[in-house]
Amino acid sequence: MENLNRAMKKYAQQTRILAAVDCIVFGYDGEELKLLVIQRGFEPFKGHWSLVGGFIQGDESAEDAASRVLKKLTGLDGVYMEQLHTFSKPDRDSVERTVSISFFSLIDIQQYKQQISEDYHAAWFPINQFPDMIFDHKEMVELAKEKLRYKAALHPILFELLPAKFTIPQLQNLYECVYDVTFDKGNFSRKILSTSLLVKQKDKDKLNSKKGAFYYKLDVRKYKTNLNAFLNFVPNPHTLKNSK
Repeated sequence: MENLNRAMKKYAQQTRILAAVDCIVFGYDGEELKLLVIQRGFEPFKGHWSLVGGFIQGDESAEDAASRVLKKLTGLDGVYMEQLHTFSKPDRDSVERTVSISFFSLIDIQQYKQQISEDYHAAWFPINQFPDMIFDHKEMVELAKEKLRYKAALHPILFELLPAKFTIPQLQNLYECVYDVTFDKGNFSRKILSTSLLVKQKDKDKLNSKKGAFYYKLDVRKYKTNLNAFLNFVPNPHTLKNSK
């Protein structure tokens, strides 16, 4: 009787639809902004390039599923992750009707490169030179790039891509990679220092310039306070796209 009552509570005459997550993982290696892709391990399209993802299990939320997938790939918790969009075209998956909730993540490549699971046959590609991928994964990446540009103009989320200690030129290069533009060095430095998010260190990076550039660290307390504050660091980010 209990099983009968449980069955009667299900919605009648409704089509089965699978729910999945796909993760767009951006990384910065100190020189380029990159995208992490994997080789799909099962049919259809086995061996083709794909975003890392998986199906949502019955006992987890979409956020839990994305965190599980990212932990399995990187081996670490606490990866910056933000929900992007729900992709639900009826024919987006050639096997079975599947709705995918996408997330984008930001990681420091140098920190995570030793943890990336070899089971995925993962590879990093420059953000504007990634290979063809299955289903609608390219569309997901392009939307994630737009969201990253918009968010980074208003919030200091790009610091998630940097090592614990970095220079102003390294930070400027990261912003230039994201927006595909060139910033004036003096203006950039004044603007970023005016946020009071950086703590100047005593040592310098002497490998990339004769004079050397001072290292900085992020003031974690101020960063967490200002993460959702509007900094307006890059005015009107939509006008900067491809204007380099």
